[in-house]
Amino acid sequence: MSEFVRQLGEYVWVKPQNTTSEFAVPFGARIVRTEKTQTLVCDDLNKQFWVPAGDVLKAMHITSQEDVEDMITLGDLQEYTILRNLQNRYAKQLIYTYTGSMLVAINPYQILPIYTNREIQLYRKKTLTELPPHIFAISDNAFQRLQRLKENQCVVISGESGAGKTESTKLILQYLAAISGKHSWIEQQIIEANPIMEAFGNAKTVRNDNSSRFGKYIEIRFTPEGAIQGARIQQYLLEKSRIVFQSREERNYHIFYCMLAGLSAPERERLKLQEQSPSQYHYLAQGGCFTLPGKGDAKDFADIRAAMKVLSFKPEEVWSILSLLAAILHLGNLRFTATEVANLEAAEIDDTPNLQRVAQLLGLPVPPLNAALTQRTIFVHGEHVTTSLSKEAALEGRDAFVKSLYDGIFVRIVRRINETINKQIDQPMNSIGVLDIFGFENFDNNSFEQLCINYANENLQQFFVGHIFKMEQDEYQNEHINWQHIEFQDNQQILDLIGMKPMNLMSLIDEESKFPKGTDQTLLEKLHVQHGNRSIYVKGKTTQTSLFGIRHYAGVVMYNPMGFLEKNRDSFSSDLRTLVQRSANKYLVDIFPHEMPMDTAKKQPTLCVKFRNSLDMLMRTLSQAHPYFIRCIKPNEYKEPKNFDKELCVRQLRYSGMMETARIRRAGYPIRHAYRAFVERYRLLVPPVGPLEKCDCRTVARQICEVALPADSDRQYGKTKLFLRDDDDGSLELQRSQLMLKSIVTIQRGIRRVLFRRYLKRYREAIITVQRYWRGRLQRRKYQIMRQGFHRLGACIAAQQLTTKFTMVRCRTIKLQALSRGYLVRKDFQEKLVEKRKQQQMKKEELLKLAKLKEAEELLRLQQLKEQKLKEQKDLEDKRLKEEQRLKAEAAARNALAMAAVQQPRREKSFKQQAPLPPTQQARMSLPPPPTTIVAVAPLATRPASATSRINAIPESPGGTIDVESSKQMVDDVFRFLNDEPDVSGPLGPNVKEKSLMFEQALRLRKDVPTKLLSRPVNYYEAAPRKIVNQTRL
Repeated sequence: MSEFVRQLGEYVWVKPQNTTSEFAVPFGARIVRTEKTQTLVCDDLNKQFWVPAGDVLKAMHITSQEDVEDMITLGDLQEYTILRNLQNRYAKQLIYTYTGSMLVAINPYQILPIYTNREIQLYRKKTLTELPPHIFAISDNAFQRLQRLKENQCVVISGESGAGKTESTKLILQYLAAISGKHSWIEQQIIEANPIMEAFGNAKTVRNDNSSRFGKYIEIRFTPEGAIQGARIQQYLLEKSRIVFQSREERNYHIFYCMLAGLSAPERERLKLQEQSPSQYHYLAQGGCFTLPGKGDAKDFADIRAAMKVLSFKPEEVWSILSLLAAILHLGNLRFTATEVANLEAAEIDDTPNLQRVAQLLGLPVPPLNAALTQRTIFVHGEHVTTSLSKEAALEGRDAFVKSLYDGIFVRIVRRINETINKQIDQPMNSIGVLDIFGFENFDNNSFEQLCINYANENLQQFFVGHIFKMEQDEYQNEHINWQHIEFQDNQQILDLIGMKPMNLMSLIDEESKFPKGTDQTLLEKLHVQHGNRSIYVKGKTTQTSLFGIRHYAGVVMYNPMGFLEKNRDSFSSDLRTLVQRSANKYLVDIFPHEMPMDTAKKQPTLCVKFRNSLDMLMRTLSQAHPYFIRCIKPNEYKEPKNFDKELCVRQLRYSGMMETARIRRAGYPIRHAYRAFVERYRLLVPPVGPLEKCDCRTVARQICEVALPADSDRQYGKTKLFLRDDDDGSLELQRSQLMLKSIVTIQRGIRRVLFRRYLKRYREAIITVQRYWRGRLQRRKYQIMRQGFHRLGACIAAQQLTTKFTMVRCRTIKLQALSRGYLVRKDFQEKLVEKRKQQQMKKEELLKLAKLKEAEELLRLQQLKEQKLKEQKDLEDKRLKEEQRLKAEAAARNALAMAAVQQPRREKSFKQQAPLPPTQQARMSLPPPPTTIVAVAPLATRPASATSRINAIPESPGGTIDVESSKQMVDDVFRFLNDEPDVSGPLGPNVKEKSLMFEQALRLRKDVPTKLLSRPVNYYEAAPRKIVNQTRL
């Protein structure tokens, strides 16, 4: 991929990433960014991821960049272009896409409102390209072609199980019945035939809830006026093995479940169906699935009965069918027991009730039916020999009879429907045939059914390839292109190998089936010997592998030959066949033809012969009609809407043969451009041309090819298109990319210069703007800081002023409160004082009264005492005189001793004499009184003694003086409270303070104590005793 494409971001094709699947294809993406070794792409789901640069394959053609309605118009028709176009349309819920006259239908797995009467009228008498793709457009085109050209038409519908083939068939029949013009009973009968066919031929599989297990071709005949005259149904290869075995999560045919759910109790009793649940029947319980979501079996059974009535089924006929179906269920429940008879394995039926039910429903006697199920009669040397069957052989014989019985019922129903809708005609009429057939199958275990199905698909593919090649030829002829040299490969070799040439596979299977000793292993050996050297035949990987394979158009399919011969014989026990002919059930007798003689049994047609004959008839019918193809695609395995599995869709596209369209086109000229589109894309490779409206696009296109392509390149100039090979288209794309890259680089250089200048200018302006804003921000920030500082200063000043003011107010308030409180206290104190003074005054008056009273009493007592004292004074005077003389003598003696002691000289002391402790008060009082010293005192005013006086009367000397002892006595009386022990807690302890207060109070009350005595400091505890020589004046 060129650098231009990666730079421009065009759509490209990219290799599949992180997968090794054979169905992985390149995907479309848009380039987002590129580097040297990797590229960033964006896919259709808008997911971006890196891929190696080498994984980018090529540029996407312009017609592939957007989805197209007709994929034949894709300029580059490849497998991956088809897939991408389908995916893009499916994402938009556009499930239909054309490929020429072929319609691709993708199952939406949801109900879309596109099948109403409005769409039927909209697509009526319209061409394919006039309206968007639709299945109604195919139906209408086939009908209009039949009316216009009077030739038969056919619509081939194919696809995997679950792709929507059955629904597409019903839609075509619905449309044809709607536009036929004459709405008659036959149209209703044709439509009502479908539910019956679905009930007896459709079943639930792992992939599809309503899978058709047979192929059918419905041929609808029209009158020259366009009305439906009749129809005929042909069925192919019913899957009979489903009757006796179903895989997990699968069901048997719908009719069994509908019958059990829809029958009334008396009807079930008549059919001996005691159990209504499907789980009670062996043939219905193996898959483990009994109901389907959104499907009502009882309602469907009522619809089936109504449809049978519309199709003229008689009640006896319907009941006979139900009886045979019930007999099949009872046969499935029949139990066999292994025994031994004459040293040979044998089997016997130990389930008599079920055997009787089966015999009654089949109209057979019980003993012969028992013998036919457990014994076998063979013809040897002209004689009939009866042998016992083993348990396994008996079960296989029972299952073979059941499969043949159900197949006969199905064939008889189809024949009965044809008898109703296939009206006899007097003149030939044209018809439209609808083929709903199984698609190509490749399972893990492929058996005889898959070989027949794939052989039918090979024939259809050959028919399809021929039609596509014819379409290519028609386009070449319309464009006047020489096409004689174009060749392509078909699948004729595969058809020859399977069923056309002598010694083909089916012939060998038939031959081996007729040999009594033929086995599946001998068949495999014959196939290896006969076709082992052919390239389209594949042997097993080892000799022990019992497989063979075929290289089909869709890929290699390996087949397991086990069971091929038995399935090909398509027969059951001759004893049962003979017994059935004697049945009382006429419907059962009509199902099986009369038994052929035993010696001609080898001439009975095998399943291969019958299938090839019907297939040959079908292919002849299709070859005589103009075909339309509908390829149904299943988008995912989970039945989910809007889920597109690419690998699954690629596999289906290959299996459907659509890739043959691309292969055939690649054999010719796969790249096609309209002249105008070609000139618009590649006009830059030549000198400038004018507007396209004014020039000849074909001439310009030829000029471009002559300049850009080699002279020997293979190209064709058609009438409206240019036809190119892949190499030439790649060369043109490369030159265009290189030229555009050069121009783009030049333009980018100039634009980048302009852009850089603009960027530089914007960058400079941005810087200036940033600087301006930054400076402004800086100044604003400074201003904000300054403003904040001023605000803070103002706040501080205001706070200081408020504080000062508050302090002043507070002080004044406190002062006012103090004055007020002082005033109030003083006022209160004054009131209390006045009150107290009044009380004191009252008390004082009372005391005065009392004192006067006492004073009078005291005066009286004193007078008495005075008289007594005068009497005693005389006595005392005598005693005093005597005492004074004695005291004077003692005092003179003491004074003499004291003087002698004073005059004695002092001695030197060698050690420190301890100072004599002052005598205590008691010691002092115990000493003899000192000599009498007369102290002269002022005469005291005489005061009468009161009752409250606490001071003893002081004796007075005759001369009016107070001696020393009297003065001491007076002091002691005054300071008597100090005689207690001193307070050791300190000089000013609580006792001292309390007693001082008491002394002061006593002094205030005692008015006769001299003032000088009170003002003199006296320490009676520490002061040393004073030496009194003479009298001391206070």
